[in-house]
Amino acid sequence: MRDLPVRMARWSAGHPWRAIAGWFLFVAVCLGVGISVGGHAATSADFRIGEAGRAEAMAAEGGLQQKPVEQVLITARPGAGPLDAAAATAAARDAAGRMARLPDVESVSSPIGSADGTAVRVEVTMRGAELDGDKHVATLIAQTARVQAAHPGLRVEETGGPSVSKGVDDLRDRDLSRTEMIALPVTLVTLLVVFGSVSLAVVPMLLALSSIAAAVGLSMLASHVFPDAGVGTNVILLIGMAVGVDYTLFYLKREREERARSGGRLPAAAVVELAAATSGRAVVVSGLAVAISSATLYLADDVIFSSIATGAIVVTLVAVLSSLTVLPALLAKLGQWAENRRERRIRRGRPVRGTRSESGGRLTRALLRPTGRRPGVTLAVGVLAMLALAAPLLGMKLTDMGRETHPRSIPAMQGYDRINAAFPDLKAMHQVVVKADPSRRAEVAGALRDLARRAENDPRLSGTPELRTSPDGRISLLELRVPHYVSDPAAVASLKTVRGDYVPATVGRLPGVKVAVTGDVARYADYPDHQKQKLPLIIASLLLVTFAMTVWAFRSVVLGVVGVLLNLLSAGAALGLLVLTFQGTWAEGLLGFTSTGTIGSRVPLFLFVILFGLSMDYQVFVISRIREARLGGVPTRTAVLDGIGRSAGVVTSAAFVMVTVFASFIPLHIIEMKQMGFALAVAVLVDAFVIRIVVLPALMLLLGERNWWPSRPGRTAVPAPAPAKVG
Repeated sequence: MRDLPVRMARWSAGHPWRAIAGWFLFVAVCLGVGISVGGHAATSADFRIGEAGRAEAMAAEGGLQQKPVEQVLITARPGAGPLDAAAATAAARDAAGRMARLPDVESVSSPIGSADGTAVRVEVTMRGAELDGDKHVATLIAQTARVQAAHPGLRVEETGGPSVSKGVDDLRDRDLSRTEMIALPVTLVTLLVVFGSVSLAVVPMLLALSSIAAAVGLSMLASHVFPDAGVGTNVILLIGMAVGVDYTLFYLKREREERARSGGRLPAAAVVELAAATSGRAVVVSGLAVAISSATLYLADDVIFSSIATGAIVVTLVAVLSSLTVLPALLAKLGQWAENRRERRIRRGRPVRGTRSESGGRLTRALLRPTGRRPGVTLAVGVLAMLALAAPLLGMKLTDMGRETHPRSIPAMQGYDRINAAFPDLKAMHQVVVKADPSRRAEVAGALRDLARRAENDPRLSGTPELRTSPDGRISLLELRVPHYVSDPAAVASLKTVRGDYVPATVGRLPGVKVAVTGDVARYADYPDHQKQKLPLIIASLLLVTFAMTVWAFRSVVLGVVGVLLNLLSAGAALGLLVLTFQGTWAEGLLGFTSTGTIGSRVPLFLFVILFGLSMDYQVFVISRIREARLGGVPTRTAVLDGIGRSAGVVTSAAFVMVTVFASFIPLHIIEMKQMGFALAVAVLVDAFVIRIVVLPALMLLLGERNWWPSRPGRTAVPAPAPAKVG
């Protein structure tokens, strides 16, 4: 009863209005300071990975880095017949003139006609860094709309990296707004069913939303150390709703149980203190597990995963803080009001309803019955079922999701398809970057021209190679056009040929020079390779963290091993179902996507890390109940069955809330976010309803007293702690 969670709960319950006011002041300060300081967005340099990243860094030294480029495309209107070349050229010149006058535009090309005469385009190069183009592209799009209005007989549209990125961001924002409109009401209804009380249902929602607000502000400050890749807020919303409601739910359910056990004989503050002595510690351990597990993503050496880690860590720790500070105060006030209502009913001679004691439901008892009778058979069936679900994982194909996978509901993507059909050379490119002493400028240029001649006969390459050299002569860049999308096997094969044959045979022979290949295809290919290299280190660290946290929490090496194995089972099953669903085509109509035959390269690592952290929530809560009973002298078998039965209700309720939040991401249009939402929803379902209610109790029953090795918690009965005096 002297643990920090108990001391914090004691003060909070004793000074409820101060605790409530202090919490909302904390949230306001975090959000206010974050907004006033502002966030720090990741730059192009932060995204550099592998050989492609090294080449981009060299190109940037000479001012040859990629710039944001937009294309104004003029084609005939559908059903209008062949393109009027004169009218199209006039429209292109009109667009070029308008674009050249914009302050955000660096240069504009002359009108360029397609080989088949069906299209004319104008290439517009914007000022600034490649990633900043989407911030300023709106003015260009507005001018394109004016050109369209001035030439109604033609179809004038704009596409390019900046306009596609802006379209994707706008679509994602609209999708996320819809998910909130779905997830919040469903979560509230779930909590109403669980508690049967509006006030108790509102508390978890209120704390989760306030924790998210505080975390958004703190993440803005953290972005000055770990730059935000644009996914931080999404992660905070996703994880914040899940853990925020979970931690509050754990605490609330235990407080109700303690109130029912006391039969109204203890004051509300004392009941809250008892809940803090049990669930409070479980919340702290669970929160630390999620935060430390998320921190392993920093090992990926990738700005996107660093942003994910920062968002997950910040919102989890804030959610833990809310459950330790303001939640006891809210529960104390709600409990006091409940006691006052009870006394008024007694004085008026009305019947008083007792508080329902929490215990296992019918489904839980039905699942535990065969487990208690034949744990070996139950364990074998459960493990075999999980392995069968994980089997498709053996055929998983990882790729970075190229631009061509974006939804066609984005206007810029419709133009993207048309411009690539008319100008196949725009689909992708390779850039060979060479760094050498300025005195060797001519030698390097000769070697690069030799490389270009070798590439002329390669059917996987096309167009006219372009050679550029920095003003100081140190950096040279040869650009080769690829008439294939980056995900096309021909594009990837051409990259291997350039890197493995053309470069070694030409500039690779020059002593004392640095050479690397980047471009659209190289970025696409290098990112999954980078993730595959980092994956073993991160998974090993994750397993070690899970093992260490479990051993520290329960003083048991055996439970540490059990935790690792069960988390691997649930993660494997979720990934297997992900592969089965998204690499095939059978679920396209059901879930609203077009299969790429692959899984996004970020999804498995994200799933592993977040799931391992969230699984610790259930594991800590369930095993804490079992260990608590064992410390009280109850035999291990009874402690396991009783602990699982008593905790199953809160675990399934928390899981349903999490599944609701994660599943709300499945309708999103962005394929990678859809895969993440599906994988997490399936993983939580499997973990809560199979691992924690079937596999875990069966395994613990078979292990018996060996569960607690090397400690012996049941050797001496430990009396239950008495609540501290209040008032």
